[in-house]
Amino acid sequence: MSGDQVDRTSDDTAHDPHDQVFVLLGWAWDVAGAARAAARYPVSRANVAEIGALGAIVRIDADRAATVDLSWPLLAVPIPHPDRPIVIDGWHRIHKARQTGVTELPVIILNDEDERACRLMGGGITRRW
Repeated sequence: MSGDQVDRTSDDTAHDPHDQVFVLLGWAWDVAGAARAAARYPVSRANVAEIGALGAIVRIDADRAATVDLSWPLLAVPIPHPDRPIVIDGWHRIHKARQTGVTELPVIILNDEDERACRLMGGGITRRW
């Protein structure tokens, strides 16, 4: 399941990260845990083209993307070796931004410690959920 947000509930709300897991190429993060950690961070701005570089491999529901609020910050995490953080929540917002010509979005980027705390799999961690 590359680039999917797996909602463990039947409710697919646009901004409720509870019980969601973002999975990308053998890595996975607890989005609810990341959202709790993100409350301690400032919101900055990100260039959509740069932060959304992995968008081609993330599955998007265009109907859902049309309804998302672009003022809601993306959640991103650093991982070893890439030159930019990876978005773990907000791919529908990135899609809508691209479709509507928006070039910047708000983003919260966790530090290494908080990224590790919400990572469920990948980077030497076997599946924890």
